[in-house]
Amino acid sequence: MLSREETYADISPVRLNGNGITAFISIMRGCDNMCSFCVVPFTRGRERSRDPYSIVAEAQDLFDRGYKEVTLLGQNVDSYKWKGAEGTESAEVQVNFAQLLEKVALISPDLRIRFSTSHPKDITDEVLYTIAKYDNICNYIHLPVQSGSSRVLELMNRTYTREWYMNRVDAIRRIIPDCAISSDIIAGFCTETEEEHQETLSMMDYVGYDFAFTFSYSERPGTLAARKLADDIPEEVKKRRLAEILKKAQETSLYRLQQNVGKTLRILVEGTSKKSKTDYCGRNDQNAMVVFPATEEIKPGQYVNVIIERCTSATLLGRIAK
Repeated sequence: MLSREETYADISPVRLNGNGITAFISIMRGCDNMCSFCVVPFTRGRERSRDPYSIVAEAQDLFDRGYKEVTLLGQNVDSYKWKGAEGTESAEVQVNFAQLLEKVALISPDLRIRFSTSHPKDITDEVLYTIAKYDNICNYIHLPVQSGSSRVLELMNRTYTREWYMNRVDAIRRIIPDCAISSDIIAGFCTETEEEHQETLSMMDYVGYDFAFTFSYSERPGTLAARKLADDIPEEVKKRRLAEILKKAQETSLYRLQQNVGKTLRILVEGTSKKSKTDYCGRNDQNAMVVFPATEEIKPGQYVNVIIERCTSATLLGRIAK
């Protein structure tokens, strides 16, 4: 059992990628949302947020050591909240996620900031305006929908409706017009009808996801769904629905990538491509992978402008702009 007060006070919760360029910083532990299909609240306990000063200090240290990108991690980053004294004699202050984002972004304009995961019920316009304000906060939001049906969402205990989710997507498109959105989607949740499956597909059309993690429902012991709901969708139906969701995800992903062809994008070079030692790879602001010919002048960890010439279903391909 993890206490509500337990945090990362005495350790540095940083995960480094082997490329020496990107790192991940956990800003909180646990989750207070009791989604009926999820085991996280039972395995990681209640939400506990780290103090913002240690998070900023770690991000600053990473930047000083040559890292160019940090991803702030939490099961639900938008519910980050910390209350405490700024100094030994200071009055108590409160810091929410939008304010934490700003603190990390102010370290340097050359330090890219990403975060994951957002919960549709908690992501605020304040967070969106903060992303829009700072060029080094990436225009990319992972916003799991799970289902496009309000009835299924209620069974999942997601605490929002189809219309609420669409409203949040509309806000993202209005405040950050070029923002990429990815999602998690479950096919064949308990009692899901064919019409409700179609609602999920229509939601995918409405949002136009840049990427989607897709799963067929698999019962997890100890969860509310395992105790209260019958896993009553036949496996062949789950597989067929998942295949339709995956096909739709590939279509919307390709469409979104195609919108970049002909554009010049700023890329953080992460290293050589897995498929070719003569090519570099890196990601753009919207988290799309970009592959382009390497040159002796450009090294991993540098930013470079790349003209996008074509794309596959998962990758942008181009050349360094002269």
